Amino acid sequence: MDAASAPPAAATRGLARLVARVADVRPGEGLAVLLSAGYFFALLAGMYLVRPLREEMGIRGGLDRLDRVFLLTFLVMLAAVPLQGWLFAKVRRGRAIPVLYGFFTLHLVLFAAVFARGGAPWAPHAFFVWVSVYNLFVTSVFWSFMADLFTSEQGKRLFGLVAAGGSAGALAGPAAAALLVGPLGIPGVILLSAVLLTAAAGSAAALARRAGVRADRVRHEGGGVGGSPFAGFTAVARSPYLAALAVQIVCVSCTSTFIYFAQARIVKATLTDPTHRTQLFAGVDLAVNVLSLALQALATGRVLSGAGLALGLALHPTLTAIGIAAMAASPTLVVLAVVQGLRRAVHYAIERPAREVLFTVVGREDRYKAKGFLDTVVYRGGDAASAGLQGQLVAAGVGVGGSQLAALPVVGVWLATALWLARRHARLERP
Repeated sequence: MDAASAPPAAATRGLARLVARVADVRPGEGLAVLLSAGYFFALLAGMYLVRPLREEMGIRGGLDRLDRVFLLTFLVMLAAVPLQGWLFAKVRRGRAIPVLYGFFTLHLVLFAAVFARGGAPWAPHAFFVWVSVYNLFVTSVFWSFMADLFTSEQGKRLFGLVAAGGSAGALAGPAAAALLVGPLGIPGVILLSAVLLTAAAGSAAALARRAGVRADRVRHEGGGVGGSPFAGFTAVARSPYLAALAVQIVCVSCTSTFIYFAQARIVKATLTDPTHRTQLFAGVDLAVNVLSLALQALATGRVLSGAGLALGLALHPTLTAIGIAAMAASPTLVVLAVVQGLRRAVHYAIERPAREVLFTVVGREDRYKAKGFLDTVVYRGGDAASAGLQGQLVAAGVGVGGSQLAALPVVGVWLATALWLARRHARLERP
């Protein structure tokens, strides 16, 4: 039978064997890695279609109200996390993930309808809040699933490949947004994102079915994780390891928010046309993800398996400190683009897979509930607090450069916490 007429299952197995030849993928792992990468591709392609629209809506809704929008995002997240906890407590992941993604798909369709009718005064900030909640929830659930499927040792070898699938999707998303926002308009781009999120939900269900029979390398599907919907809150309070992860995530969020506010101020002062701003945001996303994909293919597995988690976790704060100093010295669009491009590429390619490996040594309930709480409520809480501080600095007349320097002490705490987490993980990883 020739390749063109081979059944889809045979073609998938052939692709899995090809992946195993070019990376450290061992017998029995290829199909799970391929399905995971495909799932992440669809998820991030859909997410990055609407991300440039979110940045434009943040500017369109008014920069003077952006700190309050960050606070609202945190409050919405605070209310939503127990609902996610309840879902995963009661429903097995192969069904819970498609249900959650279906909920977000419905809202994408509703927003497309609102913008098709010309929008409404509340629509820009409502869309900004919704996308900010959506992108954290869907990626947090994805990585919870990965930490549940793969062991710590597998994660160090394989999460770079899995993340590369996401980076390929994150390349396709902003490229499509830049090309299609003109002819299709905002409603058309949002509907295309809904189609991709539906494909991601189907991929998650397929992966859960396949993984359920792979007891040799991949963990069983099982039922719901059980426990209380609020278990994520209490687990972080009880565990020094999870509490340190919370500190790390707050530091990541805080520094990202400081740089985000600088980005909004610099772009608004430089570009006045909304279409040009959307295309700029899409172009930066595209460049970031080209670099991320190259790093994931060539460096992530070698760094995490060879040099270890300490280096993988320390690269991002080190680069952020350098970037903040550069922006403080020269707050221009060119410096902003370089700093954002490099630090985000290292985050996606190295630091994020390294952080997800940290969750492979905690209990199953914590992988979904505590991780969900950390990735959403804690992250957006850091956003809200740092956005409030940014609002005060702006009101006091502090410029972009001066406001960046205020984030440097946070980077120091972040680096120290990352190194402690790497040492603690090594102890927990031992049998």
